[in-house]
Order: sequence, then C-alpha cells, then structure tokens
Amino acid sequence: MMETESQYSTTPFFKDLKNLPPLIARPTSEERTIKKGEIPQYVLDYSPMVHLYSEERYLPYDVKEFVSHFHPEFRNGTIPFPYNSHTSLNITDLGDLAKYNTKDPEAKLFLTANEDFDTDPDWLTGVKNKPNFYNGEIKDAPATLIVVDKGNGWVDSYWFYFYSFNLGPFVMGFGPFGDHVGDWEHSLVRFYKGQPVIVWMSAHGGGGAYFYKNIERFEDGKRPIIYSARGTHANYASVGQHSHDAPYSILSDFTDRGPLWNPSLNHLAYTYDDENGIVYANGSHPGREEKYGDWLKFKGAWGDKLLPPDDPRQHWSPFEWKYIDGPCGPLCKNLFRTSPCQRAKWWNIWNGCNIRKYIQYGDGFYDKEGNNSCGNLYNMIKPGILKKMVEFLSFGGWFCWILDHLYG
Repeated sequence: MMETESQYSTTPFFKDLKNLPPLIARPTSEERTIKKGEIPQYVLDYSPMVHLYSEERYLPYDVKEFVSHFHPEFRNGTIPFPYNSHTSLNITDLGDLAKYNTKDPEAKLFLTANEDFDTDPDWLTGVKNKPNFYNGEIKDAPATLIVVDKGNGWVDSYWFYFYSFNLGPFVMGFGPFGDHVGDWEHSLVRFYKGQPVIVWMSAHGGGGAYFYKNIERFEDGKRPIIYSARGTHANYASVGQHSHDAPYSILSDFTDRGPLWNPSLNHLAYTYDDENGIVYANGSHPGREEKYGDWLKFKGAWGDKLLPPDDPRQHWSPFEWKYIDGPCGPLCKNLFRTSPCQRAKWWNIWNGCNIRKYIQYGDGFYDKEGNNSCGNLYNMIKPGILKKMVEFLSFGGWFCWILDHLYG
C-alpha cells in the first residue's frame, strides 16, 4: 500500500530540495557527517524491503560460499600462481587477487566455475534461500551494505544484493540471452541529516530514481519497497511487466509480490571513502566483516567469461549470446557519484537522471497495479471505449516511452 506524508508525520519530508547544500563526491574529513566504520541507525531504520519474484529460480546467495566453487582465470585461459583449475577459493583470497585489478578488458580476471553451472547445482540456484515467512530474514545469504558520506549532511547507503546466476530475458520467442554466472544488483537510499530524500534501484546497468516520499513503503511507514524481477533480479518500484531498452514491451522484466526479503536482518556492513577506502563496520553479525577479509577490493568478474561459440552450452540469438561475461562487484558501481543514477543509458544523450514523482507502474494488461505517470493521461479520455482504443494503440509505445524517460 502506498503511504502518504500525512499518514506518517514521524517521517518528515523536505519541501524545497533546491535550497539544500550540494553533495561532495569525495569530501574531506571536516566535510563528512559520519566517522569511518560508523553505520547510523537511520540507515537501518529506512533500509529497503525486497519482494522476490514468486517463482524465482535463482535466489540470493552468500558470497563466501559462492567463491568456494571457483578458481581464478584470465580471459586468455591462464591461471595466476599459486592457484590452479582445481582450486576452491576462500573469500579471503579475493583480497590477494585484487592486485590483478585492471581496466583492460582483455586482461580481466574471472572467477571460473569448477563444475558445470549449466546443470543448475544448488550453489547456483540458492534453492534453500527463501525469506523467513515471519520476519523476511534469509539466514544463509547476507546482503552487503556500503555507506558513503557525501559531505554537507548527505549520506548514501548502498544495499547490494548478490545472486549466483542471472537468467536473461526472452525476446519474441528467442532466448534466454544475456545469462551470466554471478549477479550484483543494488539500491541506494540517500539521506540528508538523517532523513531519506531519494531512493534509486538498479536495473540492467541503469535504474530508476524516486523521491522517497512518493515511493511505496512497508507497513512501518519507513522502509521503501523494492521488487526484484524474475531471473534478471533487476529492481523496480512496482508490480507488473516492465519494458526496458526498447519500446512496445519487446524486452521486458516481470515483478510480483512474492516472498518479502528483509536484508537488514542479515548483512555485512562497511563504510567507503576516498581517504580510507573500504572500512569494516559492524553489520548484523558483529565481527563477520573481518572474517570475510578484503573481498570487496576484488574488481574482476564474479563469474565465467563469455563462453566460446563451439561450447555446447553456448547458443546464439539475434540479440545476444546466451552466456556472457560475469559482472564486476560493488566497487565498480560508481559509489562516489553525486547523481542518484549509477550511469546514463545509451539513449540518454543529455546524461540526465530523472528523479520521479510518480511510480512507474508495470505495463502488463493483466498484472499491473495502477498506471504509470504517462498512462495517467489516458484517464482523461472519454468515453471509456475511446480510452481503451487509444491505450491499445499507443500504450508502451514511443509516446509513453519517450515522455516517461523525459519527465518521469
């Protein structure tokens, strides 16, 4: 249920954001609001709740358990000493492997599976990691919280959600394509002086930003609700079918009100700044961060490289290969950004980041809840039969797609 400002006076909202001071990507120690290793209580009070898809096949997983099924391998097939193809990595090994971090895609280091991931082993599906029905905890899959001070009273809390596998979408009967081992998604809650202002959620390298006061919240009136899409785990603010990167819903994700995950009950916690780098904080299990070591410093790929065409597991489609490179981890997600958006999509030539006042609702005909900001225009059309006709001819097409991305 969408909650409003008047219903929850304990959560004040800022009336004039333009008069607030600017964010600083790399503030000095004098400009910071929090100390290194400090996780303010408000970060947990306003932590997101995530609805996983009701029939999700690839559930959240523990990074520590995940890496034990891998060995390191460069794109050219060589393996760094002293590792080998039978190595079972420990999470603390990733701190050592960070010395191979590079921006050269041909020299990238990949976590390469020791067994055939195409058979859906349990460590890939996370089959047992369903949220507790009563409190939403997943005991064996900690989320990762990274808090970044942006100066002048601004604080960003990044919640990272790890899944062992990304199942890509289907397009006009073709697919899946764009599958990859390892999947990092994240959300951002941006605070000013302890009060939430903006919520952003990742989706396919892009994402959606919303003013906190406009987003759906949990029954406590504080924690924002996020919906994780089937297979891809892209994050959205509503239920239904969500087209992305192409109009007319040719390429779509699907969300619903499946099991509700509360990442704050089991998470690793860190602070990050330009001077100190990653600093251990106390998450839900104090001291666990030290045991995991410096794994966050690893900037290689969390999964196998693009499978070659002659691999029997690989398949071509008109849109993309079935199995592509694994993703980079949390420190590759532009955490020092001052814009809520991680980056601009290819079509966003003005490099803008819209912060929406209206929730972008799903655009399926049968599973959507409500309507999106552009679709509200249809409610003005009378009579109803004419409204349905116009909606059928243009909904999800260029008209709505362009208006929504321009104005949100």
